[in-house]
Amino acid sequence: MMVALRHRGPDATGLHRGERGTLGHQRLSIMDPAAGDQPIYNETRDTAIVANGEVYNFPQLREKLARRHVLATGNDSESVLHLYEEASTEAASRLDGMFAFAVSDGSDLYLARDPIGIKPLYYGQDDGRLVFASELKALSHLSGDVREFPAGTWYHSAVGFRRFYAVPDRQPVRRPVREHCRRIRAALERAVAKRLMSDVPVGAFLSGGLDSSIICAITRKHVDRLHTFSVGIEHSRDLLAARRVAGHLDTIHHEYTFTAREVREALPQIIYHLESYDQDLVRSAIPCFFTSRLAAEHVKVILTGEGADELFAGYTYYRDIPDAAALHRELRRSVCSLHNINLQRVDRLTMAHSLEGRVPFLDTELIELAQTIPPDLKLRTLPDGRRVEKWILRKACEDLLPADIIWRDKEQFDEGSGTTELIDTALEHVVPPAQAGHYAAVHPGAGLRSSEECAYHKLLAHAYSDSRVVLGNVARWSDRQHDPR
Repeated sequence: MMVALRHRGPDATGLHRGERGTLGHQRLSIMDPAAGDQPIYNETRDTAIVANGEVYNFPQLREKLARRHVLATGNDSESVLHLYEEASTEAASRLDGMFAFAVSDGSDLYLARDPIGIKPLYYGQDDGRLVFASELKALSHLSGDVREFPAGTWYHSAVGFRRFYAVPDRQPVRRPVREHCRRIRAALERAVAKRLMSDVPVGAFLSGGLDSSIICAITRKHVDRLHTFSVGIEHSRDLLAARRVAGHLDTIHHEYTFTAREVREALPQIIYHLESYDQDLVRSAIPCFFTSRLAAEHVKVILTGEGADELFAGYTYYRDIPDAAALHRELRRSVCSLHNINLQRVDRLTMAHSLEGRVPFLDTELIELAQTIPPDLKLRTLPDGRRVEKWILRKACEDLLPADIIWRDKEQFDEGSGTTELIDTALEHVVPPAQAGHYAAVHPGAGLRSSEECAYHKLLAHAYSDSRVVLGNVARWSDRQHDPR
């Protein structure tokens, strides 16, 4: 299991053998690189923690906990350990961050996953024993049922599972546009600032689209030498737009141009790490793979614009939703579904290169605030009849960037980078279109939609000696595009 997850943390390896089981940890050193290896123990060494992610209210927690505990490291995970000693199962609800962690407390075990499911966690049974890991590949040897650990949930061996967070179901509030803009901007500024907490260099993905450009613009206020990263095919729209934003913000910009041959050669590795054959997810994973690889040469932490489309109505299919109330419900549902779709892609493809991805738009304060914004301000109909996605977000941030970037039309990552133009060439050797119908018929439970998806399914099935666990946990991006009436 440890070997299967080494890419997530190549800097150190740690084991804790407790009364009832073993905890293992592969460390990516970000907070207190010199002294923060895990497992981390309490003062009496009868309680241990292994954790993945980042706790953004660590400084506030540390200040309070230091009055009653001897803190041996500067690692944010140590604060979770001592908070558990004081608050027991309520510890997870007091954390602000992205996390998956396990605490061994004598004969008891406490597991928790962050509110939105930014960091992954899976669990299953092995000869009657509970096993868990950050990725499915570490559990692919199991013959029993393996499933995703629910987001916003904790588990205690003496109590069972309990939900501690749900995406707020708030009704829109009518306020002046200027006030909505002020609130959005203030919450976003706070969300970015707290995610700069790191003892190693932090950079940002920059596709040249609205979301990543906003994140870069706000980050640049706090970082003198900000490294930004962009990829695409030669002369792709993303590369051109990213250069413009990087020049405007005066960042240290890096870019990489990939080809159909490189996509074809990298696809088995991309799909192995992604743990999915979903067509939409794989398409966006391809440029994410190359961007992560590029960024990992310069930084260990990366900020991304993930989540803005779900909060502010960025996807094309939202335009087909018939009324404001239905759109409001669908946007909330979209946020709730991120954990095993887009967030899975961000986590797996960054961590494939030992890079930690952070998502400011999915700060819980900003998520709650977005629920109060009327849908007609998110997907705005202009006097000429045009509908502008993420209109209120553009207005809130229009002073940060050139107008042609703020009002640039929405493009999916795979479209703007030019990935979609290479797909057919990259896949023609895997499942030829003429054979796709037969392949789909042989795998009726997979719901394969195209020859392209058949190829991804075949590559995923061949990536593991036993692929049942992985194939059994594939979520479908297209499932979210239903009629919400």
